[in-house]
Amino acid sequence: MTTPTASAPDVDLTAVVAEQPDPLLFATVSGAHLYGFPSRDSDVDLRGVHLLPVAALLRLREPEETRTRMWDRDGTEMDLVTHDLRKFVRLMLRRNGYVLEQLTSPLIAHTTDAHAELRSLVPDVLTSYHAHHYRGFAGTQWRLYEKTGELKPLLYTYRALLTGIHLMRSGELQAHLPTLAAEVPEAPARLAGLIAAKAAAEHGAAEVLEAEVRAEVEGLHAVLDAAQAGSGLADEPVAFAALDDFVVRVRRELAQG
Repeated sequence: MTTPTASAPDVDLTAVVAEQPDPLLFATVSGAHLYGFPSRDSDVDLRGVHLLPVAALLRLREPEETRTRMWDRDGTEMDLVTHDLRKFVRLMLRRNGYVLEQLTSPLIAHTTDAHAELRSLVPDVLTSYHAHHYRGFAGTQWRLYEKTGELKPLLYTYRALLTGIHLMRSGELQAHLPTLAAEVPEAPARLAGLIAAKAAAEHGAAEVLEAEVRAEVEGLHAVLDAAQAGSGLADEPVAFAALDDFVVRVRRELAQG
């Protein structure tokens, strides 16, 4: 069986990367395109890491460690967020699955050797406690679904829980919902239909019985709890020293030209 893959947005991101004021270690596409359920009018969530010059870190004023920009480009809504390398690595060490998904996204707008090296350290950052990240994210999205009745947060709920389950069991970070639906046995059969409906309307209503999806979501929470309890992942990241060396070395190389 051929596993579906994340689909890149139909927009040229080269110019967006070139416009950034500081060097980028990488820029990737996240959000619905990465998760495998973009609609025709989905925005493009571009995420990455910029590298501040050493002088910016030495001044009295706090540096711009996170940059956020939203704008329209040729009819497509763009959402760009980048962190300075040091902040991004700190987020990696805080068991933040979201930044790890950005780092490992196969939808790459810009890459470097440093990006490849940072990706290689991901296995030594993954822990059993990343289950808490996905459990919490799923809870936030479920409450949004309850409030709005929209399909998008419901799909985000399923995606987060299935990513957490798959990670606990396999040690692999997989954010693509169609792939997860094929690889996680407990994935609800309704997902294919929901994904197809989301492709037709970004903010469409979820045409489901809430009691049924509530039972499925509660069941997946229980599966995630069990998967975490039986996970072979470490309790703590083991890559702190390697990441510390990486941040210093990359910054030094920038300073030296």
